[in-house]
Parts: sequence; C-alpha cells; structure tokens
Amino acid sequence: MAARDDTIAAIATPPGRGGIGVVRVSGQRMAEFALKLTGKDPQPRRATLCGFTAAGGEVLDRGILLYFPGPQSFTGEDVLELQGHGGPVVMQSLLARCVELGARLANPGEFSQRAYLNDKLDLVQAEAVADLIGAETAAAARSAMRSLAGDFSREVHGLVERLIDLRMRVEAVLDFPEEEIDVLREGDVAARLVSLVDDLGALVSRARAGSMLRSGLRVVLAGLPNVGKSSLLNRLAGDDRAIVTDVAGTTRDVLRELIQIEGIPIHVIDTAGLRHSDDPVEKIGVERAWLEIERADLVLQLLDARCGETDGDRAIVAGLPEAVLRIVVENKCDLAGRAAGRTEEGGHVKLSLSAKTGEGMELLHRELLIAAGWSGHGEDVVLARERHIEALSMAFDKSALAVRRLGEIELCAEELRLAQEALSRITGEFTADDLLGEIFSRFCIGK
Repeated sequence: MAARDDTIAAIATPPGRGGIGVVRVSGQRMAEFALKLTGKDPQPRRATLCGFTAAGGEVLDRGILLYFPGPQSFTGEDVLELQGHGGPVVMQSLLARCVELGARLANPGEFSQRAYLNDKLDLVQAEAVADLIGAETAAAARSAMRSLAGDFSREVHGLVERLIDLRMRVEAVLDFPEEEIDVLREGDVAARLVSLVDDLGALVSRARAGSMLRSGLRVVLAGLPNVGKSSLLNRLAGDDRAIVTDVAGTTRDVLRELIQIEGIPIHVIDTAGLRHSDDPVEKIGVERAWLEIERADLVLQLLDARCGETDGDRAIVAGLPEAVLRIVVENKCDLAGRAAGRTEEGGHVKLSLSAKTGEGMELLHRELLIAAGWSGHGEDVVLARERHIEALSMAFDKSALAVRRLGEIELCAEELRLAQEALSRITGEFTADDLLGEIFSRFCIGK
C-alpha cells in the first residue's frame, strides 16, 4: 500500500468532454497548495470562483475551488476539488499542474482507501462506493446506497457483539471451572447461539440474492438451429436485436443483451444453432456457443414445440456440463396449437411459450427470478461481494459447529472465536494488507 503522508491527485470525472470536469487532491496543508495554484486563500466548504494558474502565472482555466479541511472530509485528510471546464486538455493541464506542485498521481481507489485507513468508512462502505458507481440497475444502486449508509455494517457489527457476548459466557466456564454456577444454563447460551445461527443463515441468503443483484444472471440460449433462440432474445430485450429468418443457421456468432426483470440484471446470450456443420464460419459459431455454455449460470434449452425432443436435442443435453442449471423451453407453442404452461420432468422445469406472440413469457420471467435466487427477496437484500458471502458462510458454519459442541466447551469456544474472526473480516477489522490492495485496485481512479 502507498504511503499515507504524501499528496495524491486524480481526475475524478469520466474521460471525454463535458460541461464540468473535476480534479481531486488529498493530502496535508492543502490550503497552502490552493494558494500556490489559485493565488487565493480558500475558505472551508465555500465555493470560490478563481483562476487555476500555471507556474508562469498564465491562467490554465477558470472554475470553482472547494476546500474540505481534514478530518471532516471524505478521506479524513485535507481535500481540494477543482471544478473546471470538462475538456480532456483542460483536465490534463490541471492535473499536471497539481503534480508540479508536489502531488503524485493517485492509484485506483486510493481516495477511498485513505478514507478507510482514516476510519471515515469501513471496508463494506468503501466497497459500496464502487458498487454504487458500477450499479447497472436502480435496485442495485439502492442496495449499494444502503450499504454506503452503513446498514450492512451495522448488521455485521450486531452479530459480532452477540458473538462476543457468547464467547464471554463460554470462556467464563474455562477460566473459572471451580465455580458451581452453571454459566451456560443461566445465560441461556444454547438458545442464544441457535438464534444467532438462524440470523446468520438469513443474512447469508440475503447476501447471495444481493450478489446476483450486483453481478447479474448469465443466461445462455442454446438449441438446434431454427428453434427460435434469436426470437426469444428479441422478445426478452423488447427490440429486434438479432436477425430472425426461416433459414437455419442464421445466427453464427454470439449475441449479448442485458435486460432487467424486477431490477435483476440478466445477461442473455444468444448462440449459434448446435449442429454438425462443414461450413467453417458456422463451426466457429458452434464452438463459441459451447464456450458460453461452459460459463453459464443457466441454460435455456430451446426445442420446437411442434417436434418435441429429438435425437439432436438429446445430444445437446448429453454435452451440457453436469453442474449447469437447465430449463427446457418448448418454443412455438402457438404453431403447435398448445397453450403456454409449466411442468416439471426429471427434476427439470419445462416451459411452453411463444417467443413470437409473447404468450407464456411471464412464466419465463418468474423462472429466471427463481434461478437468480430472488424469489421472496425485496429491498432487504445485501449487495454482497464474493468475499462477504465466504465470510458469512464461514461464520454460519462455525456457529453451527459451536451449537453441536456445547458439551465440549474448549472446542465450542474455538468455533465461536473463528466465527467472530470471519465476520470481522467483512468490515475490515481483520483484513490483511494484500487483500486491501486487491480490493481497492479495482476501483475507479479518482475514487
């Protein structure tokens, strides 16, 4: 991790042209820095119209100067924001001038990293900054904002406090074995521990749903040529994104479309028809289709409702990865003279629908939400990252083991200690420096 006593600077607005661009600077003695840059002594938290000058005195740009003295700032240090005209040349000139005055270029996420290191944010809140910026749906943005406001952190801290209380009671038995008082029974430790395990399990479920809200569900449309995969993509997207013809093999490359169902991002991937072909272009398309299937969260295997399952369809099923979730979609039910519907066969859901008319699409929407783990979840989800889910799952597992080991008090105490340590990694109390570097390196520069 970079030194914390130097001054960092970065362009905080996206590349390109805009009405306003912002250069952010964080460090010590920023009032002196601002005086050299503008010739004005900045007033805390007051917008000052000024000229940003080069070393020779010429004006690089005119704009607004904002000064936030530490520790009452985003990073906890003195912070300057230079709001100028949002052209690339202007922004680069201002940034270069800041470097001339002693700043260095900030690393990705370094402003948020300093906020974390200066106890302005915990690690969950810092990650929520990046999640809010990268949110692809309104629901994801709302969830990120709740985490940034500290909702998730407060839940984790509450669970940690309950674990500490339980550890205190359990370890009292180890420290004072001669006492006749049954600490475990009087403190109702077993019931408290079971309640904790239940609450941890519920939080894991909400976190898994939130993880899908953050990353989205990767859905691959697969099947023989001319079963309606491209028509289904168009129907899901609400637009003609893929070329649809009666000619088998029209789709030869992978087509991707991001859609939303109740705020959940769904990455829909249309692929070439899976069949043997001597056409070199179509063969490449089929190879790419199988690569996408390997990476899928869910495969929608399309059949023609008029034909039912054929030998070609069965060959596709045989080639699917064992772990992949599959839903069979019998398309063109209108041409087969059948109504839309849902059945289950052999442990797999089978839907009848018509991509052309839209009949049965609400059934597909519902199944996609179920596959995303969204069923029954609402605004209480946690926009979790994989490391959050791993830590919560470990805390759940260790707490559940502690319940089973209440009769072996030393082992129970150790399981509770490990559960607390896992939870504390979420907010950053027990997070190693190398993990911090990995987390913040994925942020935007300027954040």
